Amino acid sequence: MQYQNLIPRFLKYVKVETRSDEASNTVPTTQTQVDFLKTLANEMTEIGLADIHVSKPSGYVYATLPANTDKSVPTIGFIAHVDTADFNAHHVNPQIVENYDGHSVIKLDSAGKYQLDPKVFPSLRKYQGQTLITTDGSTLLGSDDKSGVAEIITAMQYLLEHPEIKHGTVKIGLGPDEEIGTGADHFDVADFGADFAYTVDGGPLGQLEYETFNAADGRVHITGTNVHPGDAKDTMVNANQLAIDFHDALPEHDRPEKTAGREGFFHLYKISGDVDTADLGYIIRDHDRERFETRKQLFQGIADRLNDQYGTGTVQVTLKDQYYNMREILEKDMSVVELAKQAMMELGIKPDIAPIRGGTDGSKLSFLGLPTPNIFAGGENMHGRFEYVSEQTMAQATDVILKIIALNLKNNQ
Repeated sequence: MQYQNLIPRFLKYVKVETRSDEASNTVPTTQTQVDFLKTLANEMTEIGLADIHVSKPSGYVYATLPANTDKSVPTIGFIAHVDTADFNAHHVNPQIVENYDGHSVIKLDSAGKYQLDPKVFPSLRKYQGQTLITTDGSTLLGSDDKSGVAEIITAMQYLLEHPEIKHGTVKIGLGPDEEIGTGADHFDVADFGADFAYTVDGGPLGQLEYETFNAADGRVHITGTNVHPGDAKDTMVNANQLAIDFHDALPEHDRPEKTAGREGFFHLYKISGDVDTADLGYIIRDHDRERFETRKQLFQGIADRLNDQYGTGTVQVTLKDQYYNMREILEKDMSVVELAKQAMMELGIKPDIAPIRGGTDGSKLSFLGLPTPNIFAGGENMHGRFEYVSEQTMAQATDVILKIIALNLKNNQ
């Protein structure tokens, strides 16, 4: 492999537990992320990057690859996040599957309880002849987004070791708490200093994304009236029942498991309660801003109707917007998307352009004034025990980073 440090670097990274914590009030939300970011800052110092510092209060570590040409070209940024998703990330034990045949079942644990089966995960068939990195079935892998971190740092090291390759200034941003949607809240665009950027946080080969959901978090708190069920007629208000009634009033089809493409949804991700009180947690998603606003109005309207029936304050709704569709910004000037598209095509990679059924830090960054589409990092089945990544795809992602940098110079000469 051209990049000798890429896979050892990645394997070292994924063994470090860096899960974010939605319940925390600190920034970053976990000390493990702080410690890991310090480790990365030291590593970037060792390979020769400049101006390495922690941006406050975001916790992002910024670094610079200085230009080695007199040509005036736009400054590019590459961004990745270090936290992992809400799944066990302690004692990650990556497994190496060399020369995968594209059809065999891969046993993750020795007992075979957890398997990567092409019948269940047909994406495996794309990787015939490649080397796959999987979990041992007890944790996630962390390819989201330690693949991106490894690819960015490896690309920077490659340019530092090959000064004959001319390039403009490149900015690096490695940050926390992307998985809980707060990582970019305090991102300092001026301090970062790029004209445009890419998050290296996508999935399989060729992914190029510039459209995300509009996103909101919806919380529902229900206060019931708990009396003896034998004397409950016309008195009891069962908070659990109202929670069921609230959920049943949402469109039945508009759920993640029944939607695809640009179809939005209401996702009930948390529920708890008893007769006295009940709480529900939702994420609300839609690519279209007008439909997004309509969804929030529907959500509040259900609570209003239940309050008309059971009394004001029985059902309390809290809605918080999380991010917006970055296409609103990027479609005004598609040059940053076209540059990534050109890079992939020149490398023989077919760009796979589709709306993200989720979000990236690029959503918030684009609205903060830093146009930031998302490019692939290689991971498949992210956020769980069946996650895996191809070594060859990771190398190709590194190729794309380097090609974008090269084309930025070439196209502006």
